[in-house]
Amino acid sequence: MRHFGHIAPEVRKRLFHQEPCDFTPDSPTRLLSAALGATLYSPATRPRLADDIVKQAGRGVVSMVLCLEDSIDDADVVAGEENLVRQFADLASRPGADLPLLFVRIRVPEQIPDLVRRLGPAVRLLSGFVLPKFTEERGMPFLEALADAEAESGRRLLAMPVLESPELLYRESRVATLEGIYRAVDKYRDRVLALRLGVTDFCSSYGLRRAPDMTAYDVQIVASVIADVVNMLGRADGTGFTVTGPVWEYFRVQERMFKPQLRQSPFLEGKAVELREKLIEHAMDGLLREISLDQANGLLGKTCIHPSHVLPVHALSVVSHEEFSDAQDILRPERGGGGVLRSAYTNKMNEVKPHRAWAERTLLRAEVFGVANEDIGFVELLAGGLPD
Repeated sequence: MRHFGHIAPEVRKRLFHQEPCDFTPDSPTRLLSAALGATLYSPATRPRLADDIVKQAGRGVVSMVLCLEDSIDDADVVAGEENLVRQFADLASRPGADLPLLFVRIRVPEQIPDLVRRLGPAVRLLSGFVLPKFTEERGMPFLEALADAEAESGRRLLAMPVLESPELLYRESRVATLEGIYRAVDKYRDRVLALRLGVTDFCSSYGLRRAPDMTAYDVQIVASVIADVVNMLGRADGTGFTVTGPVWEYFRVQERMFKPQLRQSPFLEGKAVELREKLIEHAMDGLLREISLDQANGLLGKTCIHPSHVLPVHALSVVSHEEFSDAQDILRPERGGGGVLRSAYTNKMNEVKPHRAWAERTLLRAEVFGVANEDIGFVELLAGGLPD
């Protein structure tokens, strides 16, 4: 699989200076954690789930979570598990089908060995599990069950803990909770693919819900948690983990209070005025702003609940030609001693030692999402990635 692999080769050639790389479910976790992109959630109870998965893969989705937790009613868990097993068997019977990375969001640790056994040979299609309301105390049994199921099945199984518990939100318990989470995920570092933020649960603890005109970073209690999670769990010194962006809840807005947040000029230059109007109509201007703020705050990838959110996440994850040029200059072997240099675009200072970690992360993102051609911006990437 690859990002933008669903579009025609000639379109990719026009858009990309360096095309996204190929990867598989068995690729190194460092590469997969960067490549998750827009992770699309779907209730595990959907009757045509296998068809949905194949369809979304054909539209550019590279990671999906099939949910047995909050997205379905408590009374539907048993039926959801049964449906999941049937749908995996259906997918396994389709040789050559292009599939995304598939994860199952569960409720209790006991579901891990049970589902792995029930999936049988179709477990080869499973990349791992999403672990809800993760803290050290609640999370360790999940991770232990995952390790045991991996040993029993012979299939590498990865974990994506969701950070969404009240203990993490409350100031008086936040640091201790983060320290405990770090101990748990560090012990199972080779199995933890990424940490996911459950911002909807954060808001729930205070009876809040952000409007489509606002990002998660406009809700200060949420922004403070994101900052502390990145501070303690997302460091670039080799101790950190990939932290993914929070879900964007909206996909159509009937009425808005504030002006749209998308400037007109990039769309006029790209002759994509209708695309801008469509993005605004479907609340995508807020989503695009939040994606940009995710990246500025050290997050990579995003939880998505609607297929229309996938392309904006991927388009804004592509490395610009300017970013790529800066990163390459900073990481040149002859720059190992440090120093300061003017960027090739002659518009900024590149300081080799302070910007090294940024450059390394940028080149990893360039590997999985590609590098845009010099004259290509996010408008062209959005338009080019739309299905015919």
